[in-house]
Amino acid sequence: MTITFRGARAFRHRNYRLFFAGQAISLVGTWMQQVAQGWLVLQLTHDPLWLGLVSLAQFGPVIILGLFGGVIADQLPKRKTLMATQSVAMILAFILFGLTAAHVIQVWHVMVLAALLGVANAFDMPARQSFAVEMVGRDDVANAVGLNSALFNASRILGPAAAGLLIGAFDISIAFLINGISFVAVILAYLAMRDSELRAIPQNPRPRNWSEVVATLAEGARYVRSTPIVLLAVTIVGLASTFGMNFSVLTPPLADNVLHVGASGFGFLMAASGIGSTVAALWVAFQRRPGTRPIAFGAIALGLGSVVLALSTSFVLSLAAMAIAGAGGIAMAVSANTTIQLAVPDHLRGRVMSFYTTIFSASVPAGGLLMGAVASAGGVPLALFVGALLTLGVGIGGWVWLGRIRVAQRLAGERNRAERMAAVAAADIGAIDPEGRSAGSVTGARPR
Repeated sequence: MTITFRGARAFRHRNYRLFFAGQAISLVGTWMQQVAQGWLVLQLTHDPLWLGLVSLAQFGPVIILGLFGGVIADQLPKRKTLMATQSVAMILAFILFGLTAAHVIQVWHVMVLAALLGVANAFDMPARQSFAVEMVGRDDVANAVGLNSALFNASRILGPAAAGLLIGAFDISIAFLINGISFVAVILAYLAMRDSELRAIPQNPRPRNWSEVVATLAEGARYVRSTPIVLLAVTIVGLASTFGMNFSVLTPPLADNVLHVGASGFGFLMAASGIGSTVAALWVAFQRRPGTRPIAFGAIALGLGSVVLALSTSFVLSLAAMAIAGAGGIAMAVSANTTIQLAVPDHLRGRVMSFYTTIFSASVPAGGLLMGAVASAGGVPLALFVGALLTLGVGIGGWVWLGRIRVAQRLAGERNRAERMAAVAAADIGAIDPEGRSAGSVTGARPR
C-alpha cells in the first residue's frame, strides 16, 4: 500500500495501520468511561474534591511506577507488553460495569479500580509512546505522533458526546460495558502485527540488581537534565498541565452547578475540547518537522481559553472556550512529545519517554487535587481563573526560555563554524614547505 499524502505518511506502514484502527475503536470507549466515571463520582459524593481524589488514585501509580515502566519498555518486547496492559484495562472496565449495573457501586470501589488501572498505565504509557518509532521509523515518527494525538482527541468528540447521551437515555453502566468491549479491537490489532516489519532496536542489558536499575534510571535523568530543549518540553508540559488541564475535575461541576446543562451538556463541553484538540493535533501531523514554538504558544492559548471559561455563564461561549483551551493544550503536548521523540537516542527512548509521561501524569492528580480543593472552597469559576493565570505565566516564561535556547544554539553553531575555519587555516599553514611556498590544504597536497 503506497501513501504519498504528506499528512498520512505513517500509514505506509502496515503495523501502524493496524495500531491506528485498534486505537480508533478503543479510545472512544476510553473517553466514554472517563466522562461516565467523573459523572458517577459527582453523583455519589456531590463534591468536586472527590473527583480530584479519584484522579489521584488513578494517576498516583503512574507517578510512583512510571519511571520503572520506562526501564521495562527498554528491556521487553513492547508489543507483548502492550497486549498485557490492555488486557488488564479491559478486565477492570468489565468489573466497573458489573458493580454499577448491580447498583452496589461506592466511591471507594471507583478509587480502587482507578488505582489498579493506574498501575497498568504506568507500564503501558512509556511502552506505547516509544513503540511509535518501531512501527514507522524515525522519518515518519513525527507524523505518527501527530496522527495518534489527532485520533486521541477525535475520540474526545465522539466518546464524551456519546457518553452524555447514553447516560441521559439509559444507565451510566452502559459506558463502562462499551469501554470493556472496545479493548478487544486493540488487542486483536497487536496480535495481527508482524514482528518482522518492526524497526528492530537493540535491547539494553537487563539490570541484574537494584543498583543497576537506579543507574539505568539515572542515565535517562541525566539526558533530560543536560538537553535544554527536552528539559523545556518536559517542564512546560508538566506545569501547564498541572494548572490548566483539569477539565475532568472542573467540567462536571461547571456543567452541573454553573451552566446547569446536566450530563448531556457535560458531554458536549468535553466534545468541544476534543474538536479543538483534534484540529491542533492534525496541524502538527501535517508539519514535516514541527517546531518548538507551539510548546510555549500552546500553553498561552490554554491559559487564554481557561480565562474565558472561568468568566463565562453562557453555554455557547463555554463551548468555544473549551475548544480554544483544548487546541492550546494539545498543540503544547504533541509538539513537546514530537520534540522529545526526535531528540532522544533510541537506546534511551523508553526511559526518557517515561520521564515525560510520568511528569505529564503527575500533573493530573496534583492539579486535580489542588483545583478541586479550590473549587470546593471558592467555587469552580475561581479555580478555573487561578489555574488560567498560572498557565499563562508558564507559557510566557516558556517563550522567554525558548528564545534563550535558540540564542545559545545559534552561538554554538557560529562557534563550531569558527573552529572549523580555524582548523582549515591551521592545516594550510602546516602545509607550507620549507622554502615558504604553500602546498595548499593538507587534503589537497600531493607527495613530491
